Amino acid sequence: MRRSRERGEEWFTALYVTHYSHVVKYALRRLADLDASIDLAQEVFVVAWRRRVQVPDHGLPWLYGVARRLLANHWRARRSAPTVVLLTVDGGEYAHAEPPADQGVSDRLAAVRAALGELSYMDQEILRLVGWEELTVSEAATVLGCRRATAAVRLHRARRRLSEALRSVSVDGSTTASARL
Repeated sequence: MRRSRERGEEWFTALYVTHYSHVVKYALRRLADLDASIDLAQEVFVVAWRRRVQVPDHGLPWLYGVARRLLANHWRARRSAPTVVLLTVDGGEYAHAEPPADQGVSDRLAAVRAALGELSYMDQEILRLVGWEELTVSEAATVLGCRRATAAVRLHRARRRLSEALRSVSVDGSTTASARL
């Protein structure tokens, strides 16, 4: 009870201000819909307020875990699997961004997009958490609800499968070199 009193409006405001944009971007990279991402972020913070006693001091991985579960519920409700959408740093989709001046960059991006599409959802998720969200393996484990060692093995295997998928993807009739996330 004491911790919930310590975690009042001031604590929640600090949590919200610090992490809201990260949660929206996390959702946007998975939903590719800004309004839906904002709605999801609001739901995440409603859960955080209700369960404030359970939120660890370093709350971002915990918030990502809540967002991940809410997204799973969203996809189950829609009966559709998520699609990978690669976004630029500012949140725009690569498909709508200006084409890179270097055609080789565009070819590599297409190869990565195709290779990611061949991976399982769990492989994509661990790669996104570490690559896009810039989480440590320990933080990714918190999001995924598993031990650090399990997350490390999943990341290693996902990187290997991505590398294999990249080798099998043909760009202009040639085989691409493997890339490492």
